[in-house]
Amino acid sequence: MAEIAALRASIAACRICRDQPLGGEQGRLPHEPRPVAVLSDTARILIAGQAPGLRVHETGLPFNDASGDRLRDWLQVSREQFYDPALFAIVPMGFCFPGYDANGSDLPPRRECAPHWRAKVMKAMPQVELVLAVGQYAQAWHLGGMREKSMTATVMAWRRCIAPEAAPAVLPLPHPSWRNTGWLKRNPWFAAELLPELRKRVKTLIG
Repeated sequence: MAEIAALRASIAACRICRDQPLGGEQGRLPHEPRPVAVLSDTARILIAGQAPGLRVHETGLPFNDASGDRLRDWLQVSREQFYDPALFAIVPMGFCFPGYDANGSDLPPRRECAPHWRAKVMKAMPQVELVLAVGQYAQAWHLGGMREKSMTATVMAWRRCIAPEAAPAVLPLPHPSWRNTGWLKRNPWFAAELLPELRKRVKTLIG
């Protein structure tokens, strides 16, 4: 409990990306940091996302948007269950909203974040039995060499990724963004094969 509380406070105070030199690879964060992460010493499921969007940045609540609605539907859990830290830890690869690119799309997670924080977060939550790796950045870190060359190929290989000998098990998922609606239509196996397994495991782990 004390370790989680101390780590939570350290993450909340993090200003690494704000203080990045202007000449750095990504430059400074375009706004005051607001790290968003839900740590837990009891949750057996970790949702590993990419980085907060603008709405999450404004509210401080992860997946507090249409993507979150779709993700909760995938999991078949209520908002109350989803935001219960006894049931779910929610820790993205980048804790702060990274801003927009020239086309108005969210930028990737900041590169400073995961190398500094990820191992500490995982060490502090040894009770986690299932990691839901949402999107390519979470999959790259949590699957390492087991990751395929594309997000689609990685998610298609979910049975191998979630092999029983893995500790914790890692289940790769596409991002639940509306931008992936077309992907979901083109890949009906996701709803037919992966979602039932996801829902079964979630139900087992949250009781």
